[in-house]
Amino acid sequence: QVRLVESGGGSVQSGGSLRLSCAASGYTFSTYAMGWFRQAPGKEREGVAAITGSGRFTVYADSVKGRFSISKDNANNAIYLQMNTLKPEGTAMYYCARSDDNWYSLYSSSYKHWGQGTQVTVSS
Repeated sequence: QVRLVESGGGSVQSGGSLRLSCAASGYTFSTYAMGWFRQAPGKEREGVAAITGSGRFTVYADSVKGRFSISKDNANNAIYLQMNTLKPEGTAMYYCARSDDNWYSLYSSSYKHWGQGTQVTVSS
């Protein structure tokens, strides 16, 4: 059974940093691409960053390019999202998700398995 557990959320002031973690279990971790998504109240879920199964290739939403970095640790079955220079519009619930193939995508429809989320609040 696929299990994804996020951690690392919290409250931070504008300009600050946070590092989110997602621990995965129940499948062969290196086989599948993974992604980070976020959803603010009243808004649709949006893709933030994604990474291939191998961890070699990444993609980012334009809104976070140059500030966020996704990484994948295939030895420890975990992915991370380093978030720097956070902005108030980054306030949202952040979710990690697992795709059913090896290539990355920022479309939520490409992902079948989701964690419960971790809250990030950025104050101005």
